[in-house]
Amino acid sequence: MADTAPLQFGLPDPGVSYRDRPAAFAVIPHQGKIALVRISLPDRPPFLDLPGGALEAGETHEQAMVREVGEEAGLVAQPGRRLLHADQYLRKSDGEPVNNRSWVFEARLAGEDTSLKIEDDHELVWIEPDQALRQLRHDSHAWAVACWLRAGST
Repeated sequence: MADTAPLQFGLPDPGVSYRDRPAAFAVIPHQGKIALVRISLPDRPPFLDLPGGALEAGETHEQAMVREVGEEAGLVAQPGRRLLHADQYLRKSDGEPVNNRSWVFEARLAGEDTSLKIEDDHELVWIEPDQALRQLRHDSHAWAVACWLRAGST
């Protein structure tokens, strides 16, 4: 995929400054479904995201995706093709406004390793892609699933 300007999803709140937050997420297919994480936070209804998250210092997008998938879902993922680069204005769980500057990869499920999982408020769920399109919290994540389906999902 050529490097092009990313699509921008979401609208910033007027007068609010959004910090750029480099991030990486994965579409991980397995037996006709894809891996999502159901996030349950106090005083909010649960929501669904693609597994992934912010880059740490010195990480590549691929390395961050692999680490985050392990921490959130207890899965071992092998990065494949990059599906897209899309940005999403959002407020993190702590309320901080960020512009998630996300790369989304197709990834292969290489196994499970529950010792990697450290995020107790994240639960692995397997959902059919068409359901994911309707249920994902972020438009950028739904767009990634749509791109994956249109590109010839595996």
